Amino acid sequence: MSLFRRRSFAAAFALTAAATLTLAGCSSSSESDASAPLRILASSTPHAEILKYVQDSGLLGDETLEVTEITGDLDANEVLEAGDTDANYFQHVPYQDQWEKEKGVDDLVAVASVHVEPLGVYSNKVDSLDSLRQGAVIALSSNVTNYARGLYLLQQAGLIQLDRQLGDAGTDITQISESNITSNPKGLTFTQVDPPQLPRTLDDGNVDAAIINGNYAIEGGLDPAQDALVLEEAEGNPYANVLTVRSSLQEDPRVTKLAEALTSTDVVEFIESTYKGSVVPANAT
Repeated sequence: MSLFRRRSFAAAFALTAAATLTLAGCSSSSESDASAPLRILASSTPHAEILKYVQDSGLLGDETLEVTEITGDLDANEVLEAGDTDANYFQHVPYQDQWEKEKGVDDLVAVASVHVEPLGVYSNKVDSLDSLRQGAVIALSSNVTNYARGLYLLQQAGLIQLDRQLGDAGTDITQISESNITSNPKGLTFTQVDPPQLPRTLDDGNVDAAIINGNYAIEGGLDPAQDALVLEEAEGNPYANVLTVRSSLQEDPRVTKLAEALTSTDVVEFIESTYKGSVVPANAT
């Protein structure tokens, strides 16, 4: 029987009960035991769902995964750096780079670029961006990299103009803020919100629209492909979600096999058929 245990990881590394997808005995994996299950911290949607498909489809052969869902304020990179998990799957490279910069860490390696969750603009108050009122309040992610990403999405939508562009030499997206806005015809104002709480702001009378990460939109009952007033372009998108490990596990055969599976044609087809544009395979962009 294949092993795929999915659990919730609560704050302070306490494990809480969650649905067991396939039951079997297991032991903790370690860097010295390549036969042990590979422990992965992952967001529930779509990350853990994609990992479940990889395990259930037989793409890993006899290799087993022990997947723990990230909950609360758990810092999945901190857990990985401490050696309390073998890998994580929840972030894009700009976020990972910023985290390492802030923590003074240089030991995490992205080994597979799997999918993009296009950022979208959502609203319960207007059905088009043209209908936004003058001085409309836009809720943005409080995360530094996704805050800048949201501003670039507003630029893509034609609502603002920034003085630094993605891909420009010397552009550091962690430094992009409202001060970089050179044109704002509607006089939009901004409020920063913890990313998982962004879907709730759609019912806030003081917020006209919110820019929400694809995974949080899905978890909040939204269909990005149908409900977003505008979606981030997928082609050339630098925000693909990645499988990340410590450098010491980069060549681990379990990691190599999982990275190959996550970027396989089978997974591309699973993502396309399951999420129908709300999640986009990275190697199909």
